[in-house]
Amino acid sequence: MVTQAVAAPIDVHAAPPVIEVRGLDKKFKNFVALENITLSIPRASVGLLGANGAGKTTLIRTLLGLSKPNRGSASVVGFDTQTQGTKVREHVGYMPEADALPMATTAADFVGHMAEMSGLPPRAARQRAADVLFQVGLAEERYRLIKGFSTGMRQRAKLAQAIVHDPDLVFLDEPTAGMDPQGREEMLELVERIYKNLGIAVVFSSHILEDIERVCDYVVILDGGRLVTSQALGDLGNVGGEVIIRIDGDYDSFAAELQRNGVRVRQGDLNMGRDEIIVEGTDDRIYDKIRDLAVQQQASLRSMRSRSRSLEDIYLGNVEAAREANHVDR
Repeated sequence: MVTQAVAAPIDVHAAPPVIEVRGLDKKFKNFVALENITLSIPRASVGLLGANGAGKTTLIRTLLGLSKPNRGSASVVGFDTQTQGTKVREHVGYMPEADALPMATTAADFVGHMAEMSGLPPRAARQRAADVLFQVGLAEERYRLIKGFSTGMRQRAKLAQAIVHDPDLVFLDEPTAGMDPQGREEMLELVERIYKNLGIAVVFSSHILEDIERVCDYVVILDGGRLVTSQALGDLGNVGGEVIIRIDGDYDSFAAELQRNGVRVRQGDLNMGRDEIIVEGTDDRIYDKIRDLAVQQQASLRSMRSRSRSLEDIYLGNVEAAREANHVDR
């Protein structure tokens, strides 16, 4: 049995950045894949969030030194991605989204080969491969051909090769893609262990908000090749919440009067024939203004409930604001 050293908790605000990006642009002919990306990513479990086509994979390939940017620069674990790409890849692991595995090879041979490619002697590489395959739950299947693996097992094999050389940082590109609920849950547990038990910083690229909210403590959101936001998920509780109101009365008039009183509101979705007014903020003054306005307009409050902000709220709110700003700029 392999003994794992538990890493001490890392303060994402105090530790030096594991990735720094400065004014990064990447174009493919007339298509802009990344536009003026500037960010600093802490040593943490970081979610790289965005819809398909948002630029996540392009950013990862650029940070690995596999794709040259048209403008700007970046450093990963202290190495420049354009001039020290080999050094970057020595200290970084990569689990690609594509299922590019040698199907006629056993998991032990494949992961052992990847360990040798990272510089380990053959005997040490075989031992390291066995240890890592145990860690990802493939100890009993390590001598089976990969072509007989399920989707979940193939994802585990890809994960094993990404961490076999004990990197400082690992990029995971859609690691739960195509997995059933149980396999997805097991993969998320493995990602948590990589960061918390092995002390390897993680960049978890996904379009699934629940996965990132589950295993990450920091998030970077991309949309249309642009940076939307970069923030600690622990800050969500400090951003404030919302009050959701349903009334018997004139919704438009009620919402307009709240806005005139300095309250930020938006209309909820029409759902099952019921309208909702969503008010940003949950302090006592908000509740007082809602109550006083209901009395003033003789509108009955059918329901009023508070809701704390989630990653979905952060994602939707920031992406919508960024798209509106980009539309105005153009």
